[in-house]
Amino acid sequence: QVQLVESGGGLVQTGGSLRLSCATSGRAGRLLMMAWFRQAQGKERELVGGVSWSGDNADYADSVKGRFTISRDNAKTTVTLQMMNLKPEDTAVYYCAARRSYYSDRVYRTAQSYDFWGQGTLVTVSL
Repeated sequence: QVQLVESGGGLVQTGGSLRLSCATSGRAGRLLMMAWFRQAQGKERELVGGVSWSGDNADYADSVKGRFTISRDNAKTTVTLQMMNLKPEDTAVYYCAARRSYYSDRVYRTAQSYDFWGQGTLVTVSL
């Protein structure tokens, strides 16, 4: 069983920056395709950014391109989402998600494609 432990998040003013981290448990972590999703109140869960198991391929929501960067460490067991120039519309609960990659470098965009989820961390961007 894979466990995802999130850290980071909190309250920040418009234009500020935050970093979210997600650590995986066990040796299988390095073979997982990982992503960050978010869910704002009253809205559906949406992909923010995803990175392939190798770290060579990444994909983002159009709304965060150029502002957010997803990366994974050399051991490939921790994924970081660096968020810059935050806007009030970025306010949401952010979830780390993972799926077994089977050595594919594809990044999946739908929540239904993921097998494992973190507990979520709240990001609030004030005016």
